[in-house]
Amino acid sequence: MSPQIRPAAVAGAFYPALPAVLAREVRTLLAQSSATEADAAPPKALVVPHAGYVYSGPVAATAYARLQSWRDRIRRVVLLGPVHRVPVRGLALPGVQAFATPLGAVPVDADAVAALADLPQVVQSPAAHAWEHALEVQLPFLQAVLGEGFTLVPLAVGDASSEEVAQVLERLWGGAETLIVVSSDLSHYHPYAQARRIDAEAVRTMLDLQPMLDHEQACGATPLNGLLLAARRHHLRPELLDLRNSGDTAGDRSRVVGYAALSFTEPDHARPHAVA
Repeated sequence: MSPQIRPAAVAGAFYPALPAVLAREVRTLLAQSSATEADAAPPKALVVPHAGYVYSGPVAATAYARLQSWRDRIRRVVLLGPVHRVPVRGLALPGVQAFATPLGAVPVDADAVAALADLPQVVQSPAAHAWEHALEVQLPFLQAVLGEGFTLVPLAVGDASSEEVAQVLERLWGGAETLIVVSSDLSHYHPYAQARRIDAEAVRTMLDLQPMLDHEQACGATPLNGLLLAARRHHLRPELLDLRNSGDTAGDRSRVVGYAALSFTEPDHARPHAVA
């Protein structure tokens, strides 16, 4: 594969490697989603989990199902997630022209990359992206709901302030053509009941647009806090779509990982929000 294409690194582990099997699994997850498209407002931003599909796929699907009505207008996806393997200072671009999955290649938005060139917190790190799953696992969902008509701005977020992340989002905010997606799981490896309490508090923080999450609450706390700061400034309205954990989706409740799906809409599309 061309060095200008970042190949799929976790196909066959986090999600199926065979194109037909992957496409069928994503379609099934979307079809089973509890999200109701008919009255859904167009999202400006989504928060989605990033575990293996058997664990977090049903939760992620509730968010991605919201995009199916808007596939003809979303042309750029700004995708942020935490680094799990390679530390980085700031927000790292991959230095490639496309990201590949078994469903095809998604082009990186060259104009958006150029627009970030003067920001000191934006760096280039192919290593940070090479084996990072947090961004990759979102791509088959995006390919399924948006088709081939979108470009990607993939940012692996390491050591950065909320303000630094928000500044990048502001630079790329755009209009209806731009969707922001933040990839994050919630609490890790607590017993089921404890995890539910921790995750409910994290969701309340997000619904209140408070950029105060820590990494015990969410592995993607850094990009999440930047999104919450930007969302507050733009008066976005949050909505909880789903909140579960691996004990709900995969059975074992002794040590679970939390997953949430949230949508953030422009003020003109206000909807009430609540958390159980």
